[in-house]
Amino acid sequence: MYVAYLGPRGSFTHQVAHQAFPDAELLAFANITEVIKAFESGQVDFSVIPVENSIEGSVHETLDYLFHQAEIHAVAEIIQPIAQQLMATSQGKDIEVIYSHPQAIAQGKQYIREHYPHARIEMTASTAYAARYVAEHPDEAYAAIAPHAAAEEYGLEVIAQDIQEIDENYTRFWLLGKEAPKIQLPSQASKVSLALTLPDNLPGALYKAMSVFAWRGIDLTKIESRPLKTALGEYFFIIDADNSQPDLVVYSLKELTSLGISYKILGNYLVYKAR
Repeated sequence: MYVAYLGPRGSFTHQVAHQAFPDAELLAFANITEVIKAFESGQVDFSVIPVENSIEGSVHETLDYLFHQAEIHAVAEIIQPIAQQLMATSQGKDIEVIYSHPQAIAQGKQYIREHYPHARIEMTASTAYAARYVAEHPDEAYAAIAPHAAAEEYGLEVIAQDIQEIDENYTRFWLLGKEAPKIQLPSQASKVSLALTLPDNLPGALYKAMSVFAWRGIDLTKIESRPLKTALGEYFFIIDADNSQPDLVVYSLKELTSLGISYKILGNYLVYKAR
């Protein structure tokens, strides 16, 4: 079995992929789009991608590609606790440049502002790529924000621990595949994720779409708008709904159709908690 993940080794996505598929051949890709395309092209059996962080919100590259360009679904979700570490090739360096993924930089921006106000920030495709780049330039005044696993993987020293602004920091990861895998982690819930496109001539369209779920007692855990990329002011809406009673969800989708509201299923999955 082959599984694609956002690499290189030592990233949070790599940790999730290893926990979900401990015996699989894990293949690293440089960015989220390439990870998705690896499954789309049949190169791998599953792809592991980040979809939302509890501090910084949705990963738009993931959601936009799945809505606009792909006909593939999330078949499982894994929630990974996130702790960000500041690391360098040695302690005591006068850090001039800090590298990391935009989400990790955003999660640690308060610490950086307080302790390294003059450091230049450089974005990378993943936290692990940042750590590897710093390790490859030991004579430079560089640091990276990345997980502990990246420090171990690339021989870096952690110079500041747990720099994320909020202790309760989690990231949702979706597993893209043809069918649900067998995962040896505790499951917490069953959910379905939808992208809704509302008709222009339906007054109160968003309210009516939400009421389809509300009056059936279906809990919505996420509602977010994203640009349709057609014209200014036109959006599609992403919702996550509890799917513990799938028959009710099916009836809800039929009612959406009767109202003229289009939907695309982004995922139908069990939610697991990573170690």
